[in-house]
Amino acid sequence: MAKKAPESVLPRICAVRRQKVVLDADLSKLYGVPTFRLNEALKRNVARFPEDFRFQLTADEAENLISQNALSKAAPDGFLRSQNAILKNDGRGRHRKYLPWVFTEHGALMAANVLRSKQAVQMSLYLIRAFVALRKQLVSNLSTLRRLSEIDKKLLEHDVVLREVLERLQPLLDPPPAPKKPLIGFHPGNR
Repeated sequence: MAKKAPESVLPRICAVRRQKVVLDADLSKLYGVPTFRLNEALKRNVARFPEDFRFQLTADEAENLISQNALSKAAPDGFLRSQNAILKNDGRGRHRKYLPWVFTEHGALMAANVLRSKQAVQMSLYLIRAFVALRKQLVSNLSTLRRLSEIDKKLLEHDVVLREVLERLQPLLDPPPAPKKPLIGFHPGNR
């Protein structure tokens, strides 16, 4: 049986454009190659990466990921100078010339096939396990939310029934009206 990767080895999975993706820098670190080498190999095999496998982030998406700490923080004066170029240092001594690419689960597996290194194959298995673990967690959360929704509906139904029972019992719970005492003697309404 194959060993499981330690949790620290698994890359960060981010949500971009309603898809779960891995950044090119995280994927290249996982596969043991520099990011520019990964992107070079992918440019040579662009036909293997349709839009649903890999896509480039927009400047807004990259800034959003930076604000979520999924990407390294840029220099304080900003790093996005154009729609497709990152010209500043990322704060760790590395420079990015272009906006990052992100890979879906299938794109990450295809990248391992393009790289063909032993480490890439091993790490692609770990990456797939990360996506599977994420999927299991989402399914677990969905089933819990469905169950809570069912409980909520039942509570609302019970609330309506309890109100109705209370309305019917309320006359029985109220004290009876005081009995009228007969008036004896002469009173203006006794004729």
